[in-house]
Amino acid sequence: MLIISPALLLFSLTLMAGTLISISSSSWFLAWLGLELNLLSFIPLITAQKSPFCSEAALKYFLIQAFGSAILLISVTILFVFSVSPKILIFTSLILKMGAAPLHFWLPTIMQGMSWLNCLILMTIQKVAPLVLISLTLCDQTGILFVSVSVFSAIMSGLGGLNQTFLRKLMAYSSINHTAWMLAAISSSTSLWIHYILTYSIISVSVVTIFNQNQMLHIKHLTNLSASPFNKVTLFMTLFSLGGLPPFLGFLPKMSVITNLVQSGFFIWALILTMSALITLFYYIRVAITSLTLNSPKTNQNINSINHKPNWVTLMNLLLLLPLTVLIPL
Repeated sequence: MLIISPALLLFSLTLMAGTLISISSSSWFLAWLGLELNLLSFIPLITAQKSPFCSEAALKYFLIQAFGSAILLISVTILFVFSVSPKILIFTSLILKMGAAPLHFWLPTIMQGMSWLNCLILMTIQKVAPLVLISLTLCDQTGILFVSVSVFSAIMSGLGGLNQTFLRKLMAYSSINHTAWMLAAISSSTSLWIHYILTYSIISVSVVTIFNQNQMLHIKHLTNLSASPFNKVTLFMTLFSLGGLPPFLGFLPKMSVITNLVQSGFFIWALILTMSALITLFYYIRVAITSLTLNSPKTNQNINSINHKPNWVTLMNLLLLLPLTVLIPL
């Protein structure tokens, strides 16, 4: 029986409330207030699991987010005192809060100390408010700084994930790569990046659910899937969809972003994003091939005693992803 703590439920609700306050605010004070409420609600969720690694991750996350909030307050103060709009400072504080390169250094380290559920929240919900504030406040969205952050995020995420064997760090670099695509989508249209983050959230839920269900933290733990062909197929499909391989669901928003960038004349930007997607697809394939080909000694000894029937989590993933990956592209 699943028992949910009232405190964790309260903090989850206030976390969502902080995001809603930020994206619906009419002033910078309310936007800052929503970001702080979101931060103070996420810290207890990180430390809910009694572990020194979670406490270290919570402390690091608090310091980074507090530094980003300080930069945001300084930029807002400059906005009121002087007539010059400090867009660079505002943009810097927001990319620091959502973990885009070159201010991405904290994201893989902090995610390594979190549980899978908190990693999912950090990859999806915690990016919504900064992305909305960027899309609403930056008028010159295709400036050199905006393009540079997107390109640098794509390059660093592709190169940083190549030598990773920890799955949580791998998903962190994947999140940085998708942040680069979201920034490119913001430069095209608001509806496009909303479509992208919704699609990314659906796929991330499926991937993280499989990892959490089988308690996989390292790439060697993928051998735990060797006795469950249903989990193998689901993980294979979700990773390919996360990498944007056609005809899976993740291909659609990436194709839309590339089409809009090419139509706007940003050929180099589109090329770099496409090359980074191929690099990330390479380490997704490495994870999928590892789960398909390797068997653990424990699994080989108990292969006849394991129940091969899929549980409700696997069936939910299959029922969700099969229609989305097959019907929507058509």
